[in-house]
Amino acid sequence: MNPDAHAEPAPDELCALICAGLDDDLAQDITQLDLAERTSIADYMVIATGRSARHVGALADHLSERLKKAGLRDIRMEGKQQGDWVLVDAGHVIVHLFRAEIRTHYDLEKLWTTPYQDQNQTAALTTDESETHL
Repeated sequence: MNPDAHAEPAPDELCALICAGLDDDLAQDITQLDLAERTSIADYMVIATGRSARHVGALADHLSERLKKAGLRDIRMEGKQQGDWVLVDAGHVIVHLFRAEIRTHYDLEKLWTTPYQDQNQTAALTTDESETHL
């Protein structure tokens, strides 16, 4: 048996597989975010919308099946019972599946694309600004 027969796909291939599968299952507004320079938790984040709680659950189920066929074994899923927001942890890619209203409310795209500014920089800016107004 070939030891690479069940090797996991590379992160970019995994992300492409996930996006293609979600598109096949008629997910809406599929967004791919590159996290490699922002965090060590994953290389990519994929965010997509389902038309209803039932559709979100079906997207999650089909995605899990595709990932297993691609060789992933440790797939974790949260929120499927409610169907408002399902998180699928596929290792190098984290997938968020939402109903439209929930996606709008949490606006993860804005959270993950806003430039990072740590508290020390914010404190320094605040101090500098207050000194210029004296």
